[in-house]
Amino acid sequence: MLEVEALRKSFYGTLAVDDVSFRVESGEILGFLGPNGAGKTTTMRMITGFLEPTSGKVTVDGVDAAAKPKEAKARIGYLPETLALYPEMRVREYVKFRAELCGVPRRETKARVDDALATCFVDDVARKPIGNLSKGYRQRVGLAAALVHGPKVLVLDEPTVGLDPRQIVKVRDLIRDLRKDHTILLSTHILPEVELVCDRVVIIDRGKIVATGTPETLRQQLTQAPGLAVGLKGEIPDADGVLRQLPGVVRAARMGAGGETRVLLEADRGADLREAVFRECVARGWTLLELSSRQATLEDVFVRLLATRDAQEDAKTDELPAAVEEQESRPEERS
Repeated sequence: MLEVEALRKSFYGTLAVDDVSFRVESGEILGFLGPNGAGKTTTMRMITGFLEPTSGKVTVDGVDAAAKPKEAKARIGYLPETLALYPEMRVREYVKFRAELCGVPRRETKARVDDALATCFVDDVARKPIGNLSKGYRQRVGLAAALVHGPKVLVLDEPTVGLDPRQIVKVRDLIRDLRKDHTILLSTHILPEVELVCDRVVIIDRGKIVATGTPETLRQQLTQAPGLAVGLKGEIPDADGVLRQLPGVVRAARMGAGGETRVLLEADRGADLREAVFRECVARGWTLLELSSRQATLEDVFVRLLATRDAQEDAKTDELPAAVEEQESRPEERS
């Protein structure tokens, strides 16, 4: 339904997006993740036709976006992070205006507008000026405007940014409902939201795709075995050091508060630490208050992946001065 092939974008010789390729199937919700400046918004703007790629190809519902830009854009509904709403216009008036801009036939306009307003739960404020609405309502008005022409593909850039928890839940439920009729590309910084909503995830960093797969697959591939939370009675300063020595333990982090000690353990892949931890606590006379598995989250994956990338980039930076120093230390090679 939506296919991105070898997409690149260069600004004044600097690559902002470098060889990005992915595909979103019909009825699928794909999470598009990355830190600030990773190239997410640039990629989404190229997909929606707001930016021209330096190279690469975007295909929307079988239409080449470069060869037939109008046809491709007609198949896309775009909700940018910063909404371009007219505060003086009333909600129905604005959505009708957007329908006309998108070429909806006049005989279908009223029905399309009514359907978009109802789908996004803004029909109850249809007569109100947009400037009088809360941010949550304005976000849903923007989504109604993106839906009104019946696009095959929805591109949503941070659809829940700035919303309160109750509004986030409403928009999240709405996105899930929209998958019945639309293919969705979703960018967000709220990682638990991705796990609740998205079928697959693409993670981008420094303009390149660094990981792709289902949230569950990424957790299995990029994290160790489930961690273990250990709760002990009293302050035990050396608890983390002791437990770190157990076979299969990779890391141990201790926190002490309120007369208790809490240690979070990370294990080698496939290792089950529970019995070993229990026996060690008994042998040392520690009172065990908690022993529970802690499943890795998508946030754990995201943080670890980007930390690894940062370490690799730092290593490359360190190699250059070392190479220069080695070169300068050879007098016979000096000119």
